[in-house]
Amino acid sequence: MTTEQDAKNRWPITISIMLATVMNSIDTTIANVALPHIQGSVSASADQITWVLTSYIVSAAIMTPLSGWLADRVGRKRIFLVSIGGFTAASMLCGLAGSLPEIVIFRVLQGVFGAALIPLSQAVLLDINPPEKHGQAMAIWGSGAILGPILGPALGGYLTEHLSWRWCFFVNLPIGVLAFLGVLVFISADRLTGAKKFDFLGFGMITVFIAAFQMLLDRGPSQDWFHSPEIWTYVILAMAGLWVFVIHTATTRHPFFDPGLIRDRNFVTASVFGFFVGILLFSSMALLPPMMQVLLGYPVLTSGLLSMPRGVGSFIAMFGVGQLIGRVDTRLILFAGLSISSVALWQMMHFDLSMTEMPFIVSGSIQGLGVGLLFVPLSALAFATLPAHLRSEGSGVFNLIRNLGSSVGISIMNALVVANTQTMHASLASKLIPTDPVVRDALPRMFDPSTVGGLTALNGEITRQASMIAYIDDFRLMLIITIACMPMLLFMRKPRRAAGAEPLHAAVE
Repeated sequence: MTTEQDAKNRWPITISIMLATVMNSIDTTIANVALPHIQGSVSASADQITWVLTSYIVSAAIMTPLSGWLADRVGRKRIFLVSIGGFTAASMLCGLAGSLPEIVIFRVLQGVFGAALIPLSQAVLLDINPPEKHGQAMAIWGSGAILGPILGPALGGYLTEHLSWRWCFFVNLPIGVLAFLGVLVFISADRLTGAKKFDFLGFGMITVFIAAFQMLLDRGPSQDWFHSPEIWTYVILAMAGLWVFVIHTATTRHPFFDPGLIRDRNFVTASVFGFFVGILLFSSMALLPPMMQVLLGYPVLTSGLLSMPRGVGSFIAMFGVGQLIGRVDTRLILFAGLSISSVALWQMMHFDLSMTEMPFIVSGSIQGLGVGLLFVPLSALAFATLPAHLRSEGSGVFNLIRNLGSSVGISIMNALVVANTQTMHASLASKLIPTDPVVRDALPRMFDPSTVGGLTALNGEITRQASMIAYIDDFRLMLIITIACMPMLLFMRKPRRAAGAEPLHAAVE
């Protein structure tokens, strides 16, 4: 609830909230370009280092539905302060981490505390502004949320190259302190309204399912998948958690989410669609920086700068899509977004080890434009036919599913890169017979297989070529997923807006 004091302090509150939003959005991308440096620092394998990304996404996804209940129960201002303070402290711990388990644990804490920042920042901005300024408030919020994909990679690259990867996390300290002080001073005290009953059993079971499923994907490549008792343990836990959650949701009076959400065709289809959009967006952002640095030898700052066009493309698309919604069938906008994304992925399928930076810039800009045409229209369609009393609950479920798609996509795509690199290495090496005079004469002197150094260099080049093929296979799979999503648009109903109705404000985090 807003007060007269909050209305007078509208701009200081807005600045404080935007600092928290920018800190959260930057942190979703700033670590991507530093992954190879973090990997070397904590002695992690290629499949293990993605835990730095997935642990944050999964913990934030799980805690997001709980944030609204906590705000009602404890108070919005208190939860905001705890979230900002906890996120900032966890960021400092990430920067001080000396091993992979430590940084993963601290990233989980970042996700736990950061989960409430996005929904609470939107809620506060809507409360302190009159209805006629809600569109302007959400535009300001959206510009802060989109700064992450634009500034995060470049900032992460600069800090890593000139200081250390640890500064990708230390940079949150001054931002977090300013945001904390602003919320503490300018937002008025909470007036508790009482929280509705929360389904902790359902929440616990869905948490067990998501955590076990994510561990299965993260640990599978290093544990030889289903040949390992550990992996079977995760399978059993995931199945048990999902089974209990489904049965409990169907029988309890106050389930974790209202069964009415499942009966809304638009919401279900948009949620499944959002799962795959999460795969497409975050998988690319996780794969490209290591590919640039490890295979092409780009400095970390260069890889960060080359990742920026993707964010710029999304920003341009989100700016324009606001003008299109309500005038053009939303399903056509989604189709255009998928089509443009397909063009970008087709371009990425033609990457090679001798290319310049231009293909990264062009394909990144196009993919950002395509993805930017998906987020806002998808949210609008998801809630277009949903009853008003289910929108708040539906928002938490919708974002949980999309974030789960992001973490699953990162894990699967990275596992495929590791596995396909090994497969292609064996295939390429089998065709190179060092004793064959034709092969020996065709190879440059630096790859002379008769010397130890030459044989090592030759093996390294084969691995490099195999890795490039593995990345291209991933981009091909993403293209297939993008095309496969298109028929889902046929199951969505066109939104019907009543005359004079206020448009929905969709999250674009």
